[in-house]
Amino acid sequence: MKKIFAIAILISSFGHMHAQTNNYVLFDDDWLFYRGAAQGAEAINFDDKDWRKTDLPHDWSIENIPYTNSPFAKNATGQASTGFTENGIGWYRKLFTVPSSYNNKKIYIQFDGVYMNCKVWLNGKSLGRHPYGYTSFYFDITDKLRKDTVNILAVEVKNEGENSRWYAGSGIYRHVWLRAVEPVHIDNWGTYITTANATGKSATVNIITSIKNASSNNNAVKLVTNIIDSSGKQVAVVTTSQNISGDSVSAISQSAQINEPALWSADHPSLYKALTEVFVDDKKTDTYITSFGIRTISFSADKGFLLNGVSTKLKGGCIHHDNGPLGAKAYDDAEIRKIKLLKDAGYNAIRSAHNPPSPALLNACDSLGMLVIDEAFDTWNDPKNPLDYNLYFNDWWQRDIKSMIERDRNHPSVIMWSIGNEIPHREKPEVAVVAKKLSAYVKQLDNTRPVTAGVNGIDKDKDDFISALDVAGYNYAVDKYESDHKRLPSRIMFASESFPLDAFDYWMAVKDNNYVIGDFVWTAYDYIGEASIGWLGYPQTQAFYPWNLAYCGDINICGWKRPQSYYRDALWKENQVSIFVEPPTASFPANKNKAGWSRWEWNDVVARWNWKGYENKPLNVVVYSSCDEVELFLNNKSLGRKKTTRAEKYLAIFSVPYTTGELKAIGYTNNKKVNESILKTAGNVTGLNITADRQVVRANNQDLIYINIEAIDKNGTINPEANMPLTFNVSGAGTIAGVGNADPTSVESNQSNKRKTWRGKCLLIVKSGKQKGEIHITATSGNIKSRELIIKVD
Repeated sequence: MKKIFAIAILISSFGHMHAQTNNYVLFDDDWLFYRGAAQGAEAINFDDKDWRKTDLPHDWSIENIPYTNSPFAKNATGQASTGFTENGIGWYRKLFTVPSSYNNKKIYIQFDGVYMNCKVWLNGKSLGRHPYGYTSFYFDITDKLRKDTVNILAVEVKNEGENSRWYAGSGIYRHVWLRAVEPVHIDNWGTYITTANATGKSATVNIITSIKNASSNNNAVKLVTNIIDSSGKQVAVVTTSQNISGDSVSAISQSAQINEPALWSADHPSLYKALTEVFVDDKKTDTYITSFGIRTISFSADKGFLLNGVSTKLKGGCIHHDNGPLGAKAYDDAEIRKIKLLKDAGYNAIRSAHNPPSPALLNACDSLGMLVIDEAFDTWNDPKNPLDYNLYFNDWWQRDIKSMIERDRNHPSVIMWSIGNEIPHREKPEVAVVAKKLSAYVKQLDNTRPVTAGVNGIDKDKDDFISALDVAGYNYAVDKYESDHKRLPSRIMFASESFPLDAFDYWMAVKDNNYVIGDFVWTAYDYIGEASIGWLGYPQTQAFYPWNLAYCGDINICGWKRPQSYYRDALWKENQVSIFVEPPTASFPANKNKAGWSRWEWNDVVARWNWKGYENKPLNVVVYSSCDEVELFLNNKSLGRKKTTRAEKYLAIFSVPYTTGELKAIGYTNNKKVNESILKTAGNVTGLNITADRQVVRANNQDLIYINIEAIDKNGTINPEANMPLTFNVSGAGTIAGVGNADPTSVESNQSNKRKTWRGKCLLIVKSGKQKGEIHITATSGNIKSRELIIKVD
């Protein structure tokens, strides 16, 4: 039978809502934190006067190790896997009172993500535990809440031993929410909206709303759902009445017709809102706002992936969850910036490797138009590290998948569910049985998307495992596409992981074959951990220290494009030109013991025309271009033209005797100049160029300003040889949230007011506070000082 997986969906998303939307109140401010064990800290009368104040999101692994000025240590527990950062035990306590308006209401506490093994208490009484560090969870705290005095919420977090293959971070690194509702209310993650059909002319919207009646009385409930377009116009309303028994949850089904809907896509991420209201005896008891988009998706080997009926190739990349200098902290602005940068770099899809992402990231994908493969696990029963999820899989996999899907199933951006990555022993029948069990459970919760997984070691012995999948994720197996298609013509494939070095081959396979629907490079965005897989490779050892970054991302941890991203421009975009130079000596020492299969690096090239000591010696200049041909000029003298078509793999190499000045590549299409790229020799640093990505932020204790600092010469050219110490002065209504420079071997603090530039650049991240006013920011190095930035805080 030919496998065709056709789906239509209309989505909801719940994310970062500062006010009282959906009766969720952000609960991130004014926590107390202690790094280390604290026996009895769940007790009401525990003495926490020595604990320090902190706000969420929080990650103690990115903070300096106690009694040092660095978060990195050669003897760190996770070693190269976690980037030589430390984990351990941490405690949080929050003292709070509730208003009288909370009387007679149901109260919930929701955690978007805590890494890992957390236990939660309220007023000394256990609420429960949650082992997995990536799924969201909540507790009903109504019966343990004190309405007339101070409440004490305590959280113990245990990130101990070898439990991750990458930087996970430690602590309550995503948002926490408090929700107060009437006894009859919409259940947590209680809306599920799909479309049986959707075109530009009309869409039929099917809405299932789970109503919880937490009272002991049977109630006649009226449910009103209003659908509102992006202009604020109501385009549909549906009213349904139903009796709901006491102490139960009931699902109410509704259907609405929307005429001429704006379909959600990567290029046009149109969003609607569903305003759902619950009434009991004509009294409104709950209001829930759901952001959603209307779109259809289908998958087949014949036609590939269709979004709203349009063939769409997945220009994809894998990402881990950390945010570079911020560690694992999932600030909304950090997640939004990451997706914006990836969109600008040409991506239309990401894979959340290898765990569910933050709600904030999915909200960013919804609003910006980024397709998502939402992934559950890196391991099942068999460990990759002694203390990883294998310890909890049997008891928790069902709850964690349920959390992921019920939380995320209404996001328009999510197009596939992944049940795992490179699961050990995939060839064994008993492991294939587990895959089928997980796949069936996913479809029980959401049958509108296909199930996939990242599978390595692709061969016939994995066929039984892959039969559990609707779409087969091939890790590093471009050589298997053609033969497997001949053998299994209905199998839908994509590169769930690929090597940057093989970008050309992987993308040509996508272009040429409908049954190969996309390519997800490892990785789109660089990350902490798996230290130096992009240079020293595997096997990893303690000798890799001080390397702490993977150094394999298209975009580095500061958000700056690396050379491989410019090559991807040539693969994905028209009329692109970029120019790089192979350094005469390697950028870093080589690993003589590097395994041959370890190939996550990119060619050693740099955007630099400063090579003192190599005058008149030939250097290889590499031009990436999607133009028909490029012409290279040195100080306005032509060095000839070369073709840069598919036959040349969109690149040209010139041998150029070094002399100072200007190197320019001009791209021609149809014999017309369409683009150019320039490298200039930089002089001595005379100034610091400082620029911010925004001029106004909110006084919400959450907004971030990303500030680039560049060491420049008198002509404004960045000096790529400048590795100079900077000091930041930040005063007023903001504080330093992070600093970085993307140097993969730097062990400097990520949170101090000092950092060196690397290759002439540095990044400062500033967070707004709770007070309105101004933030004043400068950078200095010796007697060189930047201009002052003034950021308004409203």
